Amino acid sequence: MHQPGEMREFTLSVPLREKWGEGMIAVPAGAEIEMDVRLESVHEGILVTADLATTAEGECSRCLREMTEGVEVEFQELFAYSGDEAADFEVQDDHVDLEIPVRDAIVLSLPFQPVCQPDCPGLDPITGERLAAQPDERASAPIDPRWAALQGLTDQATGTTGSESRNTEES
Repeated sequence: MHQPGEMREFTLSVPLREKWGEGMIAVPAGAEIEMDVRLESVHEGILVTADLATTAEGECSRCLREMTEGVEVEFQELFAYSGDEAADFEVQDDHVDLEIPVRDAIVLSLPFQPVCQPDCPGLDPITGERLAAQPDERASAPIDPRWAALQGLTDQATGTTGSESRNTEES
């Protein structure tokens, strides 16, 4: 404390006592957070630099399939000495409490709408079945009525009328 230039490094594995995150994906209670932490004493306080790794569980926002996703986050935060200028975090009794900045870094890195794979096609609007499970049927599936009006744009681009393209499809 109060000796700029001092540094300590730690590798920690900490289990969560409660779930972190809400919505489609979260880090469950009991999950391990792997942390590589470096504490450096600077003139204003203690500078904490950390690399965090854990696993989040949830479901794909398109097809609703259960999924797990690795989470890796880096953060750097200054814990100011008590009595110094206003700071977000302070050194308390020669200790720094990393729970809040670690939780914030991990939860803010979770995707708002997680997907099991980048090109996940989602669910069939009529049957509710996963489209990824039936790739051959997807090409012959009827057009969703909400998007049927766009078929006319495709017909204009190919130079056919709507009735010609339907007759061609029927034969």
